[in-house]
Amino acid sequence: METTLNAPAGLGSKMMAALSYLGILSLVPFLVNKDNPYVRFHARQGVMLWMWEVLAIYSLVVPGVGAIFFNLSGLLCFAFSVIGLVSVFMGRAWKLPLIGKWAESI
Repeated sequence: METTLNAPAGLGSKMMAALSYLGILSLVPFLVNKDNPYVRFHARQGVMLWMWEVLAIYSLVVPGVGAIFFNLSGLLCFAFSVIGLVSVFMGRAWKLPLIGKWAESI
């Protein structure tokens, strides 16, 4: 689902938004660009995605099921990161499934 945010004016905004989907680097646009709604939207989703990745690592403690959850989470997080990067470079603001609603709350 796409929100009604304007596409960024320059390449710098797109690059900051793209950082949002590169793991821990999502904290950079989240902390630095609080005044740009487009970058903030992508940064929130990126932080939620990164938190999911970190929690998936802790699931490896659970024998058997933890490894399955970790592998499934890794695949989904990779797919969501690619979708997020595509939406950034297209100048769109797509809510990612599963984490889009949670990202609005931070």
